[in-house]
Amino acid sequence: MGELTVALAEAVTTRDVVQAVADHVLPPFRADGLVVWLIEGGRLDVVGATGYPQEFLSLVDRLPLTETTPVTDVLGTGTPRFIGSLAEYGRRYPTMRHVAEASPRNAWAFLPMIASGRSVGSCVVSFTRERVFSDEERTLLTALSGLVGQALERARLYDVEHARAQELQRGLLPRKLPRLPVACAAARYLPAGRGEEVGGDWYDLIPLSGDRVAMVIGDVMGHGITEAATMGRLRTAVRTLADLDLPPDELIGHLNDLVSDLGDDFYATCLYAVFDPTTRTCTFCMAGHPPPVIVHPDGTVLCPHLAADPPLGAAEPPFEIHELHLPEESLLVLCTDGLVESATRDVDKGLAQLRQILAQAVPRIPHLWSGRQDDDVGRLEDLCDTVVSALLPARDQTDDDAALFIAHTRGTAADDVATCSLPDDPRAAGQAREYVRKQLAIWELDDLTVTTELLVSELVGNVIRHAKGPMRLRLLRSRSLICEVYDGSLSTPRIRHASYTDEGGRGLQLVAALSRRWGARYLHDGKCIWTEQSLPC
Repeated sequence: MGELTVALAEAVTTRDVVQAVADHVLPPFRADGLVVWLIEGGRLDVVGATGYPQEFLSLVDRLPLTETTPVTDVLGTGTPRFIGSLAEYGRRYPTMRHVAEASPRNAWAFLPMIASGRSVGSCVVSFTRERVFSDEERTLLTALSGLVGQALERARLYDVEHARAQELQRGLLPRKLPRLPVACAAARYLPAGRGEEVGGDWYDLIPLSGDRVAMVIGDVMGHGITEAATMGRLRTAVRTLADLDLPPDELIGHLNDLVSDLGDDFYATCLYAVFDPTTRTCTFCMAGHPPPVIVHPDGTVLCPHLAADPPLGAAEPPFEIHELHLPEESLLVLCTDGLVESATRDVDKGLAQLRQILAQAVPRIPHLWSGRQDDDVGRLEDLCDTVVSALLPARDQTDDDAALFIAHTRGTAADDVATCSLPDDPRAAGQAREYVRKQLAIWELDDLTVTTELLVSELVGNVIRHAKGPMRLRLLRSRSLICEVYDGSLSTPRIRHASYTDEGGRGLQLVAALSRRWGARYLHDGKCIWTEQSLPC
């Protein structure tokens, strides 16, 4: 009883309790079978068993409480039942004889499990040979069942909270990462080995205007439901700020304000990167986060040695911006410190090991650099599994969450980008329309010519009336047709509600009606107003 008490005190889940009973109750009694039921919604559900085939367990699972069985009898009376032979079983419960005959056992101790003065379930300790139970054995088994009942009630409460925590975690992380023309990605989240097994690590892949893409990974310090909820707030904030097309340093600055407002005990690390496929540049900020690892198509693995700003909640702006040029079709690998750091390994050693694993694993992946995007995702999933299994062979030996994010980036082909400069006078609209007609004819997108001419006319006309040059037009052919007009003004375009008698003010309404999406992003020397149109089928 002392050994069982210690084992039950250490048991966390229902499975742990069942295993403790199997290890510490069956051997002293020379028993070889165990089934544990818990009451759930007017029925008895099998939550654990030892020594029985699955076919038999299916017969005794989900038993209605109204059915007459040894299990329901002990629950109704609160008194154990000891049955020493198959014949005795048949005399007591003739309607259940077929269940006993299907069982590989010939003696049973049916025990009620009581917690807080009420029945929570039942367990049966069974024996292959027929048996006469002594008074001492009956007393001891009854006492043991009381210990087990208390432990199972605690474990069931934990299981319910654990299930809610896991549901919360799944709801806060992306269910599926988008597949974009310039980037596809795979990721892994690995909870801590013990405890509630949820935490504050997150990742995301966010499409931006101009065919650019944002990649983010973060880690709220600590793990538990509170940290998971904080992670959800930060991830939502990142998506909202990314939609505003803020540069990485400004976005990280807003996140820092958010974390600081949560209190002095909240800290988080974050890496936010923006990849521009037309220039193949990756611009990013690191707030207390490990640096990215880049894998080139020739197999070279690099990890830039960059000084990170302090974590969110402890940092002071401005945040430093870093810029990397990525060769065509590179891998960008982001991770949290739980993947590369442990009690026996510091971050630098872990990053070195990550580089070594990638250098060995990537060349073994067939067609990674020349395959279809759908196939690439599967290859990246396999690569994630390889990295995780090599760096974290035993998750139960760590108390930190870990996240891994691997993106395959692609540059935009030169013939999918068309740019022209425009004069800062009314002639610009006509020149823009002419350029659109010629370029869409080259791209065989003549069906979009009329609409695109109207869009560039309105955008260029707004610049002439309300902004200033220099002015530039850029067209991008991707999964949509992107039209961008650049100017030298920081004024913000807004849709007006024009009245019936107004002669103007409907330009942006027309832009919104003709395009799938539109917006503005701000540069250090001006702004860009952009539209997206769906390509014809």
